Amino acid sequence: MRNTFRWLAVTSLLVAGLQGEVIRPNANLVIEGIPDVPAALAQDVKRYTETRSAGFGGWHPQKLEMLIGTRFGNTAQIHQVTAPLGARHQLTFFDEPVGSLGYDPVDGAFFLFSRDAGGSEFRQIYRYDFATGEQTLLTDGGRSQNGGVAWSTAGDQLVYSSTRRNGADRDLYLMNPRDPSTDRLLFKVQGGGWGAADWSPDDQTLLVYEYVSVNESHLWLLDIATAELTEFTPRSNSGVAYGGAAFAKDGRGVFVNTDEDFEFKRLAYIDLATRETRFLTTDITADVQGFALADDGRHLLFKVSEAGLSRLYLMELANFTYRQIEGVPTGVIGTVAWHKDSRHVALSLNSARSPSDLHVLDITTGEIVRWTQSELGGLVADTLSEPELIRWRSFDDLEITGFLYRPAAKFTGPRPVIINIHGGPEGQSLPVFLGRNNYYLNELGVAIIFPNVRGSTGFGKTFVTLDNGFKREDSVKDIGALLDWIAQQPDLDASRIMVTGGSYGGYMTLASAIHYNDRIRCSLDVVGISNFVTFLQNTEDYRRDLRRVEYGDERDPEMHAHLLRISPTTRAAEITKPLFIVQGANDPRVPRTEAVQMVETVRKNGSPVWYLEAKDEGHGFRKKANADYQFYATVLFIRENLLP
Repeated sequence: MRNTFRWLAVTSLLVAGLQGEVIRPNANLVIEGIPDVPAALAQDVKRYTETRSAGFGGWHPQKLEMLIGTRFGNTAQIHQVTAPLGARHQLTFFDEPVGSLGYDPVDGAFFLFSRDAGGSEFRQIYRYDFATGEQTLLTDGGRSQNGGVAWSTAGDQLVYSSTRRNGADRDLYLMNPRDPSTDRLLFKVQGGGWGAADWSPDDQTLLVYEYVSVNESHLWLLDIATAELTEFTPRSNSGVAYGGAAFAKDGRGVFVNTDEDFEFKRLAYIDLATRETRFLTTDITADVQGFALADDGRHLLFKVSEAGLSRLYLMELANFTYRQIEGVPTGVIGTVAWHKDSRHVALSLNSARSPSDLHVLDITTGEIVRWTQSELGGLVADTLSEPELIRWRSFDDLEITGFLYRPAAKFTGPRPVIINIHGGPEGQSLPVFLGRNNYYLNELGVAIIFPNVRGSTGFGKTFVTLDNGFKREDSVKDIGALLDWIAQQPDLDASRIMVTGGSYGGYMTLASAIHYNDRIRCSLDVVGISNFVTFLQNTEDYRRDLRRVEYGDERDPEMHAHLLRISPTTRAAEITKPLFIVQGANDPRVPRTEAVQMVETVRKNGSPVWYLEAKDEGHGFRKKANADYQFYATVLFIRENLLP
């Protein structure tokens, strides 16, 4: 049946495509049950598909120049920018998306980058030499995941993590990237959550983190010469998390970002000799989401999320006093990266009216200069919807929040609603640029709500545990409470609601489609979990134990029964409304079997299902051609099932 669906769909698209009436999908797309997509639709939505963004890729060690990642063709590639709003000079030209790992820290003669194949996430590390333009593979080139690069202070060697030994444990490797033959295993670990955080100023010791879960992590000290590992933070602290760690420039202590003895993550300083901890930001009752140390050791920048918006603070390390940086454009701050001159700082900023772009802060003058201005594809920034923070009470009176983007003012009467649930589940919806989703607001008159259900980060360490294990469906009940809230809003139409989400948000979508089948019109699941037991059995080895901490261990009989009971495949017969499932064939996180078994189960019950699979993608579509077709089909799905 599946092959028949694909043959009929692709054949009709090819025939009609020759007549210029429908859109022909590329050869990598598997299509089942999706009607012909009119060619006119592509023109209608085109300007919403042409936006770009810029991600920070690293400062040049000697010049005020940077690497960025942006897309001009089908995939994001690495570009060089040598001046504010200067030309973006493209350096890599691959069919697959490329991620920058930064310049070499000595003279900028080369940079490192990572690349996988078909979304598999088995990223390999490469070196690009400016003198020759040659690109050299530095890692094993096999079915391994490599990353987490940490350069030595002298810049002559680096440590990175790799799963090459057995596919499950993320061991630490040491290499001089100028000579790949120096690559060697430094330290064997057990588990997929290990990585290098920082080198000591004398390059004798490595600060290593061990991630257990969003609520627990540990720090270790590794002697480079002897490979001896020493406990730095107490391994017995089972409920403490560290969001970052770096040696002080004088080597006497370590700065960390931790929720130890506090509901939120605070910036702290741990004395290396005494192990005494000094908490530095106790008066801030929100998560410190990251920090960066200047090379001269005099200043530290840290960012805080307050009601979804970022605040940036500058700390004087001589006395640990700090002040907020004024003049930072309103939005969400991503990267905070010091130049080696300890004066200029790259800031990645994103807002509802601007995709991610790079700005540079001069801490001496306080001036903030924009370095990139990514195209909006014909959209006008001032016309884009600004989000509104909304609040509602769930079944147990817990307050849940989210962001509501209202449609253009030209639409009158109660508006249909899309509920878009983030993944993770340890994620957080923020007031960011919506890209293609602006089409729903501006052209279809659909409101969009991005909820932060229990289990989301950014609301304290208690909140993030409220969906763990046997409490998994409590987060689904938060969506039920949101449906109640929508019904009370005169400008929203509770009879026209679509639920969507990706990854864990895909599970939430399927669960909502089951629990609230009679209250929604349709649902769209992107790379979602359909059965927790098969998911845990089939996800990649390096992820499995990390996910068991969050979802529960399927090897325990009681938990096994619970996971089966709440899995969407178990109750798929209760879905009678239209369902659209999107999947990448090479997804290492949520394997395609999760999508296929859900499609087959729902179809057995006679319910309508659209299915779209990309053979050259993984955990979501990253190639523009694939993402465009997914968007076309989604618009068609919304027009047919949500709007009437």
